[in-house]
Amino acid sequence: MLEIKDLQVNYGAICALHGVSLKVPTGGIVTLIGANGAGKTTTLRAISGITRVKSGSITFEGKNITNLPPHQIVALGLAHSPEGRMIFANLSVMENLQMGAYLRRDKAKFKDDLEYIFAMFPRLKEREKQTAGTLSGGEQQMLAIGRALMSKPKCLMLDEPSLGIAPILVKTIFEKIADVNKVLGLTILLVEQNANLALEVSSHGYVLETGRIIIEDNSIALRQNPSVKESYLGGS
Repeated sequence: MLEIKDLQVNYGAICALHGVSLKVPTGGIVTLIGANGAGKTTTLRAISGITRVKSGSITFEGKNITNLPPHQIVALGLAHSPEGRMIFANLSVMENLQMGAYLRRDKAKFKDDLEYIFAMFPRLKEREKQTAGTLSGGEQQMLAIGRALMSKPKCLMLDEPSLGIAPILVKTIFEKIADVNKVLGLTILLVEQNANLALEVSSHGYVLETGRIIIEDNSIALRQNPSVKESYLGGS
């Protein structure tokens, strides 16, 4: 569904991504793991058109989307739940979810999808009129994922969904990520510092280090890889 070839991204004179290549198959969950500053967020921002690509290509369902405007990429079915959640803090929970559906033309199905989000995250239903900025970190993450799902994507990119969330809620968030993949058949590209959790829900993974892919394998093999265990999984 999604393929990146030889992606190079620069911030001024600094090269952030050095020829990154990866594939995300239709209906799969692929994870991108790596330390802070490795280039994980930059990769997602480049795919969604927020950060400009210097060279290389990004293909989504056979269409070259390299450097397309972000709203056109969302309209094609590629949604991005960003690092730090980036919810509209001054809007209500419901208004945030409506913003997620802004580009949709099938308004008749809006209510069905809203009910699905509320069934998945009952806490959002309880707080639908509440200002989003007053939610807890975990609730804001649920809202960010719900908002992205309201765009009716074919592929969902999640950037650090466990960041700054209480451990009890992290488990819930990851269960829901696995659910939308199984129930909706949604393709997912997951960026996550908690490598254990990420490799648990994904089928395939890539390890990014200083802007380069250094290891690629299925998730089971990555969990058993000595260098991955030592660097990202807390040893043996």
